[in-house]
Amino acid sequence: MMQLIQVVTEKDRRDFLRVPIVLYREDPFWIRPLDKDIENVFTQKRNKFFRHGEAVRWVLKDAGGQLIGRVAAFINRKTSRTFSQPTGGMGFFECIDNREAAFLLFDTCKKWLEERGMEAMDGPINFGERDRWWGLMVEGFFDPTYCMNYNPPYYRKLFEDYGFRTYFEQYNYSMRVGDPLPPQYQEKSDRVSRNPLYHCEHIRKNRLEKYAMDFTSVYNKAWSRHENFKGMGKEQAMSIMNSIKPIMEEDLIWFAYYDNQPVGFFIMLPEINQVIKHLRGKLDLWGKLRFLWYRKTGACRKMFGVAFGIVPEHQGKGLEGFIIMAAAKIIQPKNRYDDFEMTWIGDFNQKMIHMVESIGGKKIRTYITYRKLFDESKPFERAPMIK
Repeated sequence: MMQLIQVVTEKDRRDFLRVPIVLYREDPFWIRPLDKDIENVFTQKRNKFFRHGEAVRWVLKDAGGQLIGRVAAFINRKTSRTFSQPTGGMGFFECIDNREAAFLLFDTCKKWLEERGMEAMDGPINFGERDRWWGLMVEGFFDPTYCMNYNPPYYRKLFEDYGFRTYFEQYNYSMRVGDPLPPQYQEKSDRVSRNPLYHCEHIRKNRLEKYAMDFTSVYNKAWSRHENFKGMGKEQAMSIMNSIKPIMEEDLIWFAYYDNQPVGFFIMLPEINQVIKHLRGKLDLWGKLRFLWYRKTGACRKMFGVAFGIVPEHQGKGLEGFIIMAAAKIIQPKNRYDDFEMTWIGDFNQKMIHMVESIGGKKIRTYITYRKLFDESKPFERAPMIK
């Protein structure tokens, strides 16, 4: 008989972290996440979502006491009742290829959410922002980018057999850093450059507070049409800047300005999973030294795009070409990186998909964010398209 155990004790917490180690021990592509990146999600002092939500997690053992699965459930009360059915979330799902075990984990999340008034659950998602641990990988089963989910192909059948349906898809695109960009992007850049009120610059680490404010300004305007958008304050933006400061490189993060007001940004970072895969989940003193050594020896030859945004009133003017060409002219000659992966572009954002494909991006991964309606007689609706 299987044993379902709620994570309460320190041993339970360690077991939660150990489940994927057991399941992926023979998988050459899996990269063990940093323990702290997982634990921070479930630590109230570290995760601001606990201010307006709650989370719980479980591990699953077989009759012999061997770890065979895990899962977490959570509610974000800021967004849970903005859908047709009050919707919670589930994530951090790992399980052997066994329908009974998987359905027990799903049922446990469903029951916990129903007890709190939820009528649907999305998954696998994060108890946090969408840029981490969001969606089930269904294409692109090779080493994942930092804080992105990785899972075996059989998970898709487990989710869909249980009744999860596609709420939206997310895509990752890749291109070679040194490849020439299409001529139309130079033409767009030249067109924007003729207006002296526009200028582009990369960030300076000694002025992070300024760029945090600029990020907030652009983000709150550019993302306002996204579903359940709540806006971002200066404190949150500064927290983001400080969190990426240890790995940021100044010439990978660009801002565009019109009349000295921020109107766009392009944020890229080194793809540090190429280093993290050597750390065995630990970022203690020895782990930090190993991290620095691998960075210094050039183990990281890949960068990834975190976010690209332009405020609505400056869209359609060629500003994307202006930002991309400004970055390319600085980054390409340095030859620090071979590959670029643009992450997390939702199928509801056709404008962004078109832009990435127009500069030569090739789709290399697909993730699915599922939704399970507890009353399946109710109409199912996919995520709305951004107009």
